[in-house]
Amino acid sequence: MNRLRRIPIDVWFEPLVIGVIAIGYVIWYRSTTFTATERASLGWANLQTTILAHIKLTVVATVIVVVVAIPLGIALTRPALRRFEPIAVNIANIGQAAPAVGLLVLFTFWLGTGFRTAIVGLVVYAILPILQNTIVGLRQVDQRTIEAARGIGFSGTRTLFQVELPLAEPVILNGVRTALVILVGTATLSTFIGATSLGTLITTGVTLFLPKLLISGAILVGLLALIIDWLGRLVELAATPRGVS
Repeated sequence: MNRLRRIPIDVWFEPLVIGVIAIGYVIWYRSTTFTATERASLGWANLQTTILAHIKLTVVATVIVVVVAIPLGIALTRPALRRFEPIAVNIANIGQAAPAVGLLVLFTFWLGTGFRTAIVGLVVYAILPILQNTIVGLRQVDQRTIEAARGIGFSGTRTLFQVELPLAEPVILNGVRTALVILVGTATLSTFIGATSLGTLITTGVTLFLPKLLISGAILVGLLALIIDWLGRLVELAATPRGVS
């Protein structure tokens, strides 16, 4: 019983919210009359392709961001490269500060339209949370703990992987979770540069004045963001060492 009481409220409350929204949408979907265009766009075969394309955009961009941002964040906390941290963070901040649509359109002049351009734009847009959280997480590890590890004979590399990273893991994973949610929302804009996503439903709904299609796209993006946020929270909770909050 004590273990159950320690489960954070968002771990069990968020699925309830997801379930209520999903059930509400299904009831609305089944009781609503759609036009031929709406039925074609919201048919399961087309909808499945669109959702999978959106997830693919999000996952690929996330993997690239993680592979780039976490090692870079680790490198910038090492004494030899510490002086470059403000420069790297400010460059990453430019991507976050720029309007997402403008950033994606800007990359089309360089790379053209399509999936690859969308991935590059999403990576640039989402790199800051993971990079910043990696730096913050490693910086907040108690220096006395690091010195104790070195004092018992741990090398710098072993101290990093067995002491610093496990203690910084909750903060780093929180950054990954934040980036994931950002990417789910931003990936909808990739439709403007020719990449398939749930944004296709939204833009089609706006262009053809089909509010039901627009509402469906918005709800599905919101549900996907909530589901990914919840799954990220579960991973974050499971990976957090005991005694670290």
